[in-house]
Formats: sequence, C-alpha cells, structure tokens
Amino acid sequence: MQFSIGRLIFFFTILLVFTAGNPSIAQTNKKAVAAADTLNPIESLVSFATKHLHIPYRSGGSSKKGFDCSGFVRYCFNKWDITLPHSSAAQAKKGQLIERKQAKPGDLIFFKGNSTKSEHVGHVGIITEVTPSYVKFIHSAWNGGIRYDLLDADYYQKRFVAIRRLID
Repeated sequence: MQFSIGRLIFFFTILLVFTAGNPSIAQTNKKAVAAADTLNPIESLVSFATKHLHIPYRSGGSSKKGFDCSGFVRYCFNKWDITLPHSSAAQAKKGQLIERKQAKPGDLIFFKGNSTKSEHVGHVGIITEVTPSYVKFIHSAWNGGIRYDLLDADYYQKRFVAIRRLID
C-alpha cells in the first residue's frame, strides 16, 4: 500500500483532530508527558551517564571532548545540582558509605589506582545495574574512555575500595 505525501498529511490531520476532541486520549497524552517529566532522579542520572558512552579518556578532562574518571562523575552529578570535587579521592569522602550487598544504581564505586598495594582511592565510577550475580558500572577508563565494566572482573575486584551513596 503506497501513501502519497498528501494522504499522509490528511491522515495525520484527521488523527490530530480526533485526539484533540477526545478527552480520554488527550488526558492519556498529558499523563504520559507528566510521567516523563517526573522520572526518578537516579534513573535520569544513569540514563544521562549512558548517553556519554565512548567519549574518549582525557587526563584532567571534564567535558564532552574527553573525561577522566572523576571529571565524568562530577559532570554527571552536576546536572542534578550536586557539586563534587574533581578528584576521586575527594569524592570518596562524600555521601554515605554503603555495603556492597546494598549497592544500587546511582551509587559511586571507588577503586585503588593502578597499584593493588596502594591504600589510596584512584578511580571512580557510577553504578548502573545491580543483580545478585554482578555490579555493573560506567566510568572513564584510560584505555577506552566512557564504558561499562563489572566489579567482579579480576582487575576491579582486586582494586575495589568502597561504595558511597549521594542520592537516596
């Protein structure tokens, strides 16, 4: 079945007239718009962070041109008027300490830097998903930029330090 441009315009005009004159459909549309406006802040944060996948890593970076780990976290939380320092070690002092089994999306996850022997926080990410079998987070890694990783991966498991919650 082929439609000409004229037929499509006619069809959409009829649809518009029908929905505008039908209070139940108009009310449904208003409810859908209202629901979109009241998204859970944590879901919004995770969704916003995900939109930045594959942006390159840049040491000291805090913009879409490139992020380091703390710059990325700071950039994401700033959208919700939560100001964080541009240092993963300083960010690790913010919020409430959370046990791993209580982790949820939106929590910050902290790691030691390159050395597993270090006691200092050197890396941060945002938890995006928690299941009984894994914790998934998004972060800016020097070898891949903004990407997802799993806490249970050997590299991160050996460097895991803490989880902190900034948004309830």
